[in-house]
Amino acid sequence: MTRRSLIQIVPLCIALGACVVGPNYRGPPVVAPKAAAAPAFHRAGDATADAPAARWWTALNDAELDRLVDAALSASPDLGVARARIVQARAGLKGARADQLPTTGASAAYLRSKGLTTLIGGGQALQAQGPSTFEVYTASFDATWEIDLFGGKARAIEGAKAQAQGADAALDGAQVSLEAEVAQAYVMLRQLQQRLVLSRRNVEIETRMLELARRRQAGGTVSDVDVEQLNNQLQSTEADLIPIGAQITEQLDRLAVLTGREPGELDAELDAVAPVPAPPAVTAVGDPAAMLRRRPDIRQAERQLQQYNAAIGQHTADLFPKVTLIGTIGYTAPALSQLFNSSSETYATAPLLQWTPFDFGRIRAKIAQARGAYEESVANYRSTVLSALQDAETSLSRYGRQRDNVAGLLKVQASAERLARLEDLREKGGTATTLDVLDAERRRVQAELGVLDAGAQLSIDYVALQKSLGLGWEPAGESRAAR
Repeated sequence: MTRRSLIQIVPLCIALGACVVGPNYRGPPVVAPKAAAAPAFHRAGDATADAPAARWWTALNDAELDRLVDAALSASPDLGVARARIVQARAGLKGARADQLPTTGASAAYLRSKGLTTLIGGGQALQAQGPSTFEVYTASFDATWEIDLFGGKARAIEGAKAQAQGADAALDGAQVSLEAEVAQAYVMLRQLQQRLVLSRRNVEIETRMLELARRRQAGGTVSDVDVEQLNNQLQSTEADLIPIGAQITEQLDRLAVLTGREPGELDAELDAVAPVPAPPAVTAVGDPAAMLRRRPDIRQAERQLQQYNAAIGQHTADLFPKVTLIGTIGYTAPALSQLFNSSSETYATAPLLQWTPFDFGRIRAKIAQARGAYEESVANYRSTVLSALQDAETSLSRYGRQRDNVAGLLKVQASAERLARLEDLREKGGTATTLDVLDAERRRVQAELGVLDAGAQLSIDYVALQKSLGLGWEPAGESRAAR
């Protein structure tokens, strides 16, 4: 081919490259249309439909928790894994885009020989400079360019971009899970610390009760059975202290690892007993449509739809011919000063046509596999959406019922406190024994333990609710994968 014919064929190939085979992506299927159009969740209860805050944990009003979450977001190994996958996906996108451009190469050589008198180079005979030595300088440049006639490379770019955007959504999902895990571990830590304090208080009360019972046993006013029952109760309460200590250590180490630190590094910082962070009186949850748009797992599943849809077109393009333009230009001269003269130039250009019409069904099998993978991703998307709705509705129901449970246990605690005061008054009036007062105090502590556990569970349910709503990440405005 001449240079002129090459210049004429390139625009034609580019124009043909505008053809893109395979199905065009038209968005995800419609799933749960009633929920998407509903103004509020079915089981929202007292929760409002106002837009919830992304940094939901700040509503728990615990500065230590805020610091731990921030530390986890900056140093968690799990987020490091998700970020590394984004880097890989973006590199894959850059590679797919680069595949649309020509592949170029260059080479140069210097030859000095002895005993040769003539060498054909650059279309001319090169004579030796002396009776026994010979020098040749060569340089060449080559390029190959596969014209994307049927859009196989364009589909590869489309799939790589969707994969990169899916990696972005995976990072957001990892962030949501990490924040929830940190908050739950912190709530459990504070619950266990408070439980240890109250359980030790119970041990003190039951020890005094046992001592009084033994004195009365010596006087014949308390039976052996009553004494042994009190002793058994004390032994049981003391035994409960051992696993509580182990569980506290477990949560401390869990928080340390979640924040990117070694086990034991948070012991001194979190050793002081602190209250269990309580959720706000009013919780904003938004509406189902906003939740479906926000959930990272749904966004990731939707991006997989386009990724697998693009793969169908990418394999379909293999059914059609491929045209590759090949070009090379070289220079050969006996002296470096003459290397790039027109007389030492050689070049060649040619289009290369490749086609495998008889591949015994290999390409069509790959297309069928791609279609199957796409149908699988459609089913996975439907399942993800429905599971997200179930997660949110169940979390709302559990959270609402736990609030009622806490309210009921608070009444039990108030009654136990009134009973303890009355027994104290009776003892002062001489109508109740010290053992009666201690028993009432023990009941009060037991009621306080019930409220503590229920309140901690309410906070854990609050955290689970925020996670189910897909909260905990900030939209970046522009897709990270587009950069």
